[in-house]
Amino acid sequence: MTNYGDITFRRSAVRPVECLRGGWELIKDQYWLFLGMSLVGVLIASAVPLGILLGPMMCGLYLTFFKKRRGEPIEFGLLFKGFDYFGQSVVAALLHFVPIMIIAIGAYVVFYAVFLVGVLAMGNDSSGAGLLVMFLFLFLFWIVVMIVIVVISLGFIFAYPLIVDRGLQGFDAVKLSFQAAMANFLPLLGLSLLTTLLGMVGMMACYVGAFFVMPVSYAAIAVAYEQVFGLSSGPISQGPPPPPTFE
Repeated sequence: MTNYGDITFRRSAVRPVECLRGGWELIKDQYWLFLGMSLVGVLIASAVPLGILLGPMMCGLYLTFFKKRRGEPIEFGLLFKGFDYFGQSVVAALLHFVPIMIIAIGAYVVFYAVFLVGVLAMGNDSSGAGLLVMFLFLFLFWIVVMIVIVVISLGFIFAYPLIVDRGLQGFDAVKLSFQAAMANFLPLLGLSLLTTLLGMVGMMACYVGAFFVMPVSYAAIAVAYEQVFGLSSGPISQGPPPPPTFE
């Protein structure tokens, strides 16, 4: 297991376009294998709420990307090697999804409360100005909520790669991921916008195209991780790190 304090990262190191290009170069000779792994991983991850199975599936995918990057042989079964990191990946997934779920539930409560109070208060308002103010407030409110969720999600972008490549415990991987992501926030936001745009273009092809760009998006994150952290010099750990301690 790597000591959390021994790992350094680069600031402003992510190059969004290079990440996409590098991601495609990484997988293009075995594209259909990566597409199948991505589809199966997403299907399995969606079978259980709160990202319980998302963590192992993401760890399996990044394990495959890193092995491919090192020139090691890969196969479909590597996807399920992500379960070797089950405990730590679940810790990272819960730290990711529980706050977002709390924020989303709280946002809906605020939305309906403001909407109900606004409708009752504007019962005698014939000008419609109050209604306009209420909708403007709710519009800005949802923008703020979405920004908070985007920031949180970007903060977790390196958590699963760190668990796989550096053998970090889940909580340490999340902390280091947030530090590195905030130090590369704008480039990572640009990468996120580019992959989102690719997904939207894919959705125009009867939604099916969105699945075909999915492995490129994941591979681009693997390239971004290498730009920020570099790959560990030793072989990828095949065993799970010890359980987290809470002191």
